[in-house]
Amino acid sequence: MPSHFYAMMSRMKNIQRWGLMRNTRYENLSEHTLEVAFIAHALALIKNSRFGGNVDANAVAVTAMFHDTSEIITGDMPTPIKYYNANIKNVYKEIESVAEQRLISLLPEDLRQDFKPIYNPTPEIETLVKAADKISALIKCIEERNSGNQEFRSAESATLEAIKQMNLPESNVFLDEFLQSYSLTLDELK
Repeated sequence: MPSHFYAMMSRMKNIQRWGLMRNTRYENLSEHTLEVAFIAHALALIKNSRFGGNVDANAVAVTAMFHDTSEIITGDMPTPIKYYNANIKNVYKEIESVAEQRLISLLPEDLRQDFKPIYNPTPEIETLVKAADKISALIKCIEERNSGNQEFRSAESATLEAIKQMNLPESNVFLDEFLQSYSLTLDELK
């Protein structure tokens, strides 16, 4: 019997992010997810090599690859709405869970078990992916500001503050060692 799971995954490129903001360059869910996977992998490596962690960096990256796939079904709910109050946040979490279960149901039966740890990660993996997601959002804000778009100015400062409040040493290392490069031109990235 044919499975529609990966065809659904390919729909991520049709989900536009930052729908309430004026963008100089639109970002789709596929682009965002790949960037989050890169960053989450880096955070796991930093955690392991510099802070005595023992997390599977590849599992972190794979979890990041699938972290927003529920949006194939739900669309991208703008952050100000999603987190407006605890009731909306909890209901949206339930909607995301139902969407994830729907996606898993599209897999052949013998592969479904393999996706349970991806959609229900350990708290440690979930924290690293959440930090990477926020860092990716910060990068988007920086890119928009560098393109002359002031629309993302308050989102940039709020996102940076949210990352700092997570108090993750590996996130701080990423910000200190990698973030400034996102403001450079191609010729400056030598």
